[in-house]
Order: sequence, then structure tokens, then C-alpha cells
Amino acid sequence: MNAQVRLDDADATRSWGARLGALLRRGDLLVLTGGLGAGKTTLTQGIATGLGVRGPITSPTFVISRIHPSLVDGPALVHVDAYRLSGSDELDDLDLDADIADSVTVVEWGAGMAESLADEHLELVLDTDGDARLVTLRATGRRFEAMVRTLLAAE
Repeated sequence: MNAQVRLDDADATRSWGARLGALLRRGDLLVLTGGLGAGKTTLTQGIATGLGVRGPITSPTFVISRIHPSLVDGPALVHVDAYRLSGSDELDDLDLDADIADSVTVVEWGAGMAESLADEHLELVLDTDGDARLVTLRATGRRFEAMVRTLLAAE
């Protein structure tokens, strides 16, 4: 299932991300795709707010992966930046599959590498249009298809 959402600015991106984050649960995998400055980390900041995890949420480009524990007895957020990884073998070396069942995992730049971490996942492709973000949602699996319908109904 594919759908598209237009978010007018960074604040709208964070706000929409918080709505998405509130719907997520342990074991969920999100794959964020988009060019530099497309809003992947901004969206993840909103997701973190919705999950109620400890921040700050910054791009993990140089550390590859950060774990943000829950402040509300929910799942932790595992925030990964696969930009510097050369492929799925290096992603496997991070042992994300050890944390995925108990956390929400967000992988920036993970297209073509991270999808194998879970049978169901949500890919969010971000493009810019001036200050606005166009987010294409690609749901794999019934749970994420239902989640996309819920998000679109709130628009």
C-alpha cells in the first residue's frame, strides 16, 4: 500500500512524526529514505516525542546507531543511520535483530538493507518541496497498512 502526505514545514514534520510515534509498538521497523536535508532526522524527532523516549534526537551519522530509552515504560527507540554502511552485511554487524523485538527501530538511509530485519515494515520516502516535505508511505504488511489508513484519516 502506498500513500503520500504533504507536511508544510519542520514543525509539521515533527508533529506528524509524533502522531506516527504514538501508533508504534515494540518490534516495529521504519525505513526512512530521502536525500540530505529531506527531513529524516526531523521526522525521527517527532517519532521520539510520540514514543516518549529520552532525547535529544540527533543524526547518528558518525556513531551509526543510538538507543533512546523510554521515559514512559514503552519501547526504546533504536535510531540508525546507514549512510556510511556499505551494505546489509555491515548492517547485520550492528546486531539490530537482537533489539528489534523489544524496540522501535528507525533506519535512515536503510532502503535495500534494513527491510530484511522484519517481515512487516513501513518505508517513508521524504522529498522536499521548498520548506515542505512530501512523504510517501510504503506499507508492507497488514499492521502497517492499517497504520497508514489511520494516519491518513487524521489528515
